[in-house]
Amino acid sequence: MEDFEGRHSEWNLGSPGGWDYQRITQIIGKAVWSALNGITPIGVDLDFDHPLLFPVNGFVKMLVEAHEAREGKNPGLIAVVAEEETLEDVTENINLARRLNTFDGITGVLMSPRQLELKNGRVCWRGQAVSVVFVDFNSDVLLGLHRKHNLRALLQAVKEKRVINPRGTEPINVKSMFEVVGGLHSGRFHPEIVKRTPWTRRFHPRRTVGPGGEDIDDLLEWTYRHWSDLVLKPERGYSGKGVRVGEVNPDGREAIDLALREGSYIVQEKVPLDLWAEDNPILDHEQRRVVLDRCQTDFRCMVGPGGLFGFLGRFGAVPTNVGSGGGVQPLAVLRSDMTIRDAVNRINEAVLGMNYGELSEVVRMQEKLAVEHRFTYLLGPIKVALRPRVISALQIQSLNAYGHALWSDCLTLEKMWLSGELDEFVRIEEEELEIARMQPWGGGPAIIASDGLFNFGASPEPP
Repeated sequence: MEDFEGRHSEWNLGSPGGWDYQRITQIIGKAVWSALNGITPIGVDLDFDHPLLFPVNGFVKMLVEAHEAREGKNPGLIAVVAEEETLEDVTENINLARRLNTFDGITGVLMSPRQLELKNGRVCWRGQAVSVVFVDFNSDVLLGLHRKHNLRALLQAVKEKRVINPRGTEPINVKSMFEVVGGLHSGRFHPEIVKRTPWTRRFHPRRTVGPGGEDIDDLLEWTYRHWSDLVLKPERGYSGKGVRVGEVNPDGREAIDLALREGSYIVQEKVPLDLWAEDNPILDHEQRRVVLDRCQTDFRCMVGPGGLFGFLGRFGAVPTNVGSGGGVQPLAVLRSDMTIRDAVNRINEAVLGMNYGELSEVVRMQEKLAVEHRFTYLLGPIKVALRPRVISALQIQSLNAYGHALWSDCLTLEKMWLSGELDEFVRIEEEELEIARMQPWGGGPAIIASDGLFNFGASPEPP
């Protein structure tokens, strides 16, 4: 039996987030776990402090090492650059700049792209030279802002290869890459990655081959007839915007019309909802009782040059993106000698047996901690699950191998793009492609993410 089931739904090679949100979630989740056990000892031994549950540590280390590779042991400034309207609201960027400031000789500053300047030919902030720039938005946003504000300093940082993630990842940061990985070129990629890649096709009038190897004469009509098993997504979307999912969004014609009207969509095989669902205890305030709520989960793996930085656990409806109203879930490594399912069942049963009033106090404590940590995103406060998502040490080993394979396969995709093999898959305007060509990636410092719809052993059992 596999260590875990499931597939990835998409990759993010542009500017993935969540690396600090999981750290905060672990702090809150560990406190909640202690409080729950104070009400009723649960009898499950969990580790909330595994290094891979704090992905920000590896990410910050990479940024500092990128500075040292350029400047040696000399002091320097690392710029965290985000869109101006997000500077006061996106907590993890605020925390990242503060965290960088704790390293000897490093100054971390959160700023808008317009605050970068050129002085005596150097990229600077208020006259101080910048060594490394983390850019928290993708190149299409950069190009739009450049046209509006003339971001010459940021573009020079790109040319000088100071920007992380490198802009060279952008051409392969499109969801149509799954058609490359799982299609005619599948033999060039790691079997583990191919196995976990759902069938995907660029969505436009065409003939193609279906998930079972069958010939499809008309992809649009075939999509309508099989809509309950499919998903439509923008090739370059984020936060779940514009996504339509069969059954969840039952009007297939509306979904198809939207995709054709907007253009640049992919159609993808839907990963069965039960596979990546789990039952979590919640408070039913109307009935004043504790109930189980079936939610969708996903599991973001964040990978850097040396392997895994760590994970982000999310939960909610479909999609689970925090930008679409989803939340985050504490993660914990199982240390007790039992299966994941037995551990989760025991936790759920224990919480279900707790007094509504006592559990309400725990939830109030959880919410208070979230406020203290400014646990917010663009929509406001981020929801936090009451119980942790449980994984095993063996599954972490398998996820580490998965992360190494993912990094390697993304390098293969970049080589294919640079050689011209992927031109038909990369529908990006030429001016943005020029930015990408200024800074090829080539395996240099970057954080890439894969959103896994994984079952670690606690998905709902068949009736």
